[in-house]
Amino acid sequence: MSVTVLLEVQATPETIEELKTTLVVILPDTRAYEGCEGVKVVENQDDSLNLILQEKWQSRPHYEKYLAWRDETGALAALGAMLSQPPSIRYYDDLDI
Repeated sequence: MSVTVLLEVQATPETIEELKTTLVVILPDTRAYEGCEGVKVVENQDDSLNLILQEKWQSRPHYEKYLAWRDETGALAALGAMLSQPPSIRYYDDLDI
């Protein structure tokens, strides 16, 4: 069963453009990663430093494997340095209602 992952990040005013540029560069690899069914980035209308990555994965283990890979490559640390607080990751199941 697919899982929806919401990754919420809060950039600093000094790093928001760098963060967006970095996402443009790294998201093609994310979208090509085994188990990824899609990624969409949305920006908060009331706080332009607040972004949410809406991700669809084949399963939570697929996402967790991907996240471990990003950690091993140093990408998570690089992204974390652009944030004003730790990111929030939430996992959701689709309901047939």
